[in-house]
Order: sequence, then C-alpha cells, then structure tokens
Amino acid sequence: QTGECLRILQDHTQDSTWVWSVTFSPDGQLLVSSSDDRTVKFWKVSTGECLRILQDNPSKVMDISFSPDGRCIATGHDDHMIRVWNIDDGHCINSWEAHDNWAMSVRFSPSGRIIASGGYDNTIRLWSASTGECLRTLQGHTDWVRSVVFSGDGKTLVSGSKDDSSKVWSVESGVCIATLTTPKPYERMNLYEVSGLTGALIKKLKALGAVENAND
Repeated sequence: QTGECLRILQDHTQDSTWVWSVTFSPDGQLLVSSSDDRTVKFWKVSTGECLRILQDNPSKVMDISFSPDGRCIATGHDDHMIRVWNIDDGHCINSWEAHDNWAMSVRFSPSGRIIASGGYDNTIRLWSASTGECLRTLQGHTDWVRSVVFSGDGKTLVSGSKDDSSKVWSVESGVCIATLTTPKPYERMNLYEVSGLTGALIKKLKALGAVENAND
C-alpha cells in the first residue's frame, strides 16, 4: 500500500548475478527466486530466511512457476529445458527440451494440467504437465517471448515479447485473438532529408518509432 521496502533477501552468488524470476507460493508463505548462479532458492516470507536451495541445475534458471496445489514448481532454463521439481524433497521429477533456444518463461495453468512456455525461438508452447508432451505450438511473435500467463479460467493465454507486443491466445484452438501494442513516442516520424542529426541520434529515434522513408 505504501511502497515501503519491508525486507531485502540476499543469498544468490557469483559476480554480476541476475535474479531472473521471483514468485510466491499459492499460500503466500514462500517466495522462490531463480538466478544466473544456477540455483533456485526458497525463502520464508515472514522472516526472510532461506529454507532450501535447489542446486542440481546444469544451467541458468530463467523462470519459475508454482503448480496450483503448491506441491511442484516448473523451471525454464537457458539449456532449452523445462524441469519440474517436487517441493517436498527437492527432486527433479520430469524434464524435457522445450525450445530451440532459451526457455525464457514458464507458467502452470489454473488446473495444473498444462504448462505454457515462452522461448528465445519466438514461440509459445503448451505442454502436458504430467508427461511433457507438446500439445500445441503458438507462433506469431517476431522476437523472443519473455512472459506467459493464463487467465483465471485457463481458457486464454497472454504472451509478452521483445517485439513490443502482447498477444492473447485461445488455449483450446491456439488462435491469436488479439495483439496489443503501445505506440512509440516517435511513431512514424519521417527523418528523410532531415539535416543536422548524427548517425547515433538517428538510430535512437528509429528505435523509438521514427522512419526514414522517401515515399512518405
């Protein structure tokens, strides 16, 4: 409500380590974090104490998702894999190659039966949480997919991408229902024959939506 910092959790290692993802358990008692240091850490929210560390990861852990019942987590990795872990004993109970490049994001469906993943290969994929079978591949983004999330009823999925768009998908059909974009500050500003701009400035303006087109 106030934005006050209540606690800082510090235990990930390695110089310049990124903490890629944090997520609360369904009951709100635990916070789980993943990092470049190839660990997943479980924290007690009320005290900030690190309760458990999953260290059997051969690669960086890009994202985490709790199953709805709180008994498992799914993790996405830079070795293209998804891994599913039992919370009680910390063992990996299933794993499979999910993407042709980094598995950037993972999310359990509200039913717990499907895991969605977004990858550095620009695709979203839907998986059977129990078997790892690929149920459907969703294609439409033109850059890597950083985030995926299900609607509360599990019927739709929203993806966010580095291509500056979010897409809304039907889980049942795999059809893209809507594409959401935010206009850039210099959208369609034409730089053709504008003088006095350095190459570096032109590059920045184009990144913010400007164009350089003799036909406009």
